[in-house]
Amino acid sequence: MKVYSNLLLKLSRHLFTNAGEQEKFIEALTHPQRFNPCILWCKQKPEVSPFVTEIAMPWQPKFIDRLSLGEKPGQNSLHEQGYFYCLDFSSVFAASVLLAIPQPVNLVFDMCAAPGGKSVFAWKSLQPNLLIGNEVIGKRLGMLISNLKRCEVEPSIVASKDSSFFADTIPLSSRLVIVDAPCTGQSLLAKGEKAPGCFHPTAINKSANRQKRIIANSARLVAPQGYLAYMTCTYSPEENEEVCEWFLQRFSQFKAVEAKHLEGYQSHLTALPCYRMFPQNGLGAGAFTVLFQNTEEGEEKVLDVEVLPAVWKNMSHRGAEGAEK
Repeated sequence: MKVYSNLLLKLSRHLFTNAGEQEKFIEALTHPQRFNPCILWCKQKPEVSPFVTEIAMPWQPKFIDRLSLGEKPGQNSLHEQGYFYCLDFSSVFAASVLLAIPQPVNLVFDMCAAPGGKSVFAWKSLQPNLLIGNEVIGKRLGMLISNLKRCEVEPSIVASKDSSFFADTIPLSSRLVIVDAPCTGQSLLAKGEKAPGCFHPTAINKSANRQKRIIANSARLVAPQGYLAYMTCTYSPEENEEVCEWFLQRFSQFKAVEAKHLEGYQSHLTALPCYRMFPQNGLGAGAFTVLFQNTEEGEEKVLDVEVLPAVWKNMSHRGAEGAEK
């Protein structure tokens, strides 16, 4: 336990210069509190909500409700009927960077999509002609397909390939690529869950290297003038701001884009427009988010959906022909 405490203390000092904030951060992780449940309305919200809701945050989209403590939306019959998707408010915060993207958006590609929250958010907020959700971990595919099907996210395709496959086969095709990157998951502790070894330097370095590989491959999918959203649910700067700085050094055609509605959450660890939610603020367990734009000129490549090794398809809304335009 002493080693664990020392690593947590080191991280707190890395994140905050103020001793009071360091103490609050450590307290939030070692004595987790409950956070308000949250739902994303996929269908028309009922005139009278079946839930008691909290006052909306200024940046919170209208299709999101933060519920009062004690509400159990997953047990409501509307959940099974696909009226809403349950997700953490930290995930809403991270995904809300997508609200800075102007429409229309033809194709959204979610590179690390399971269980599907960011995909559903992108579908609801941007209304793309096609959403592709990729999940390389086979045992997580069932959750992703089930959620997209239940919430009637269409047209949509689910695939299960390494990011390098898509970088090679469908480059410059996506108006938006989402990378909700696999990370050490340090924010799980703020929810009372376990994340063994999440503060160890070896784990952080391994995770950061994997994130760099995924974001580099994902960048190759982004169409000229398109967007790349990068987000994590961890606190280490090595997995967040430092990944962004590494990325911009190697992909000079990209720039970080301001999300004005999140300016109150600007990361104090970088001059780049990156945004953080910390658990001691009481809204959620924590998240990091940033939006990049490909500044190159040119046309996006038309995607032939037949080249995609689909695990699951739901093309009934507009069909493959409409999705390619």
